[in-house]
Amino acid sequence: MNNISFNDLFQKLKGYSEQDVSLIRRAYDYACDMHKGQYRQSGEEYITHPLNVACILADMHADADTICAGLLHDTLEDTIATKEELAKLFNSSIANLVDGVTKISKMNFSSKKEQNAANTRKIITSITNDVRIIIIKLADRLHNMRTLEFKSEYKQKENAIETMEIFVPLAYYIGAYRIKSELEDISFKYLKPDIYKRLSDKKAKVEEENKELLEEIEFKIKRILSNKNIPNEIKIRTKNIYGIYKRINEGHKLSNIHDLLSLKIMVDEIDNCYITLGLVHSLYKPIYAKFKDYICNPKTNMYMSLHTTLMVDNDKLVQTQIRTFDMDKIASFGLPAYWEVYGKDARISMQEDLHKKYQFFDSLIKMNSMFSDNELFVSQVKNEIFTDKVYVYISNGERIELPKGSTIMDLAYKLGRDIGDTIVYAYANDTMVGLDYVLNNNDRIKVVTDEMSLGPKSNLQARTSYAKMMILRNKNDWDK
Repeated sequence: MNNISFNDLFQKLKGYSEQDVSLIRRAYDYACDMHKGQYRQSGEEYITHPLNVACILADMHADADTICAGLLHDTLEDTIATKEELAKLFNSSIANLVDGVTKISKMNFSSKKEQNAANTRKIITSITNDVRIIIIKLADRLHNMRTLEFKSEYKQKENAIETMEIFVPLAYYIGAYRIKSELEDISFKYLKPDIYKRLSDKKAKVEEENKELLEEIEFKIKRILSNKNIPNEIKIRTKNIYGIYKRINEGHKLSNIHDLLSLKIMVDEIDNCYITLGLVHSLYKPIYAKFKDYICNPKTNMYMSLHTTLMVDNDKLVQTQIRTFDMDKIASFGLPAYWEVYGKDARISMQEDLHKKYQFFDSLIKMNSMFSDNELFVSQVKNEIFTDKVYVYISNGERIELPKGSTIMDLAYKLGRDIGDTIVYAYANDTMVGLDYVLNNNDRIKVVTDEMSLGPKSNLQARTSYAKMMILRNKNDWDK
């Protein structure tokens, strides 16, 4: 049982203004009144759930409106509260956030399947209006998964599958790695309990066996950085259990997983990241094939860090991640870290960066406009956005993300309809290839266009829905 109280939340609000704390307290009191007499399957009073959600959000330094919405997130669905009342008692921002996380009533649908598809679509597309809705849903799902033992075995597996299919990808796409990893491990625990237990034991054994070695590496790196007057902090971590399972499933041996053991080195500025890299390499031999510079070339979810894998103690592999303190906050929490990094301007920066920097956002908007049927939309999102990816580089050095199995044709339309309509051929790694060439990770692609081209005639050259639709539309235009 979790004997959480408002005081636990209050302790996390030390940096908030008196006005913000007062607003959050009022939201808590209102939620208590609305949920009075309601209990969770664990036997706890229902208010413990929204209170835990609010605590998760407070740990992210969320703004007061978001924390209030976390406290109130089930009031529209499970009580007599109305959106209008929430707007009147609190403000329209809080009311809109609560409405955003509230399931659509089953009265609007003829089947549970239709309702589930509509609600899944509502969750996924809410990010286009206000990313805070997704963050509240992730906090909600995280606490529900942490208390999943009180559900039936069928519900445990059902929730675990939904979490892996919808919430884990959402956490990844907004860069919330810490939430993503915990959701993966909890889901995996319920989906494959025997394998989870075996790998959990192996992970604990690896951590124990390598504890002294990692502490020695940490000490040596810390000493050399201090001697160079580089402010730093170092953390030791082991890959999450589901991550280990995926690597083993791909054919890797436990001892060959290059990021099984890792050190996170945080420094004060970007220049010192590269100086630190040189100092680390002066202590330990790197495996150059494993080096990645995600500072110059951030991941498509804006993750930034230097990755270098070290050969230590003859046969041990230790990945070292080097980044600034602010990069580490964003690497751990993703967009939610904006609250701590950007302060009161975080909400605007979150939404602006989603539009400008996150490639999945554009794909999601296109897909939302293409499919009116909810079930088809959710299916296509799972197949094309929430799926394995391939990453290629185009002529200007930009890293482009596409679904695994995508072709040159898909890339062309990803870059723009004008490019897709006029492409004639392409080069992959300096070799001419056809439009149906299937892209591989780290391919260097140069597309060649001709304004006089009549455009592609067959959508068999494409995999993605958008490219296929554009080809079909282009063909229909010429047939008229």
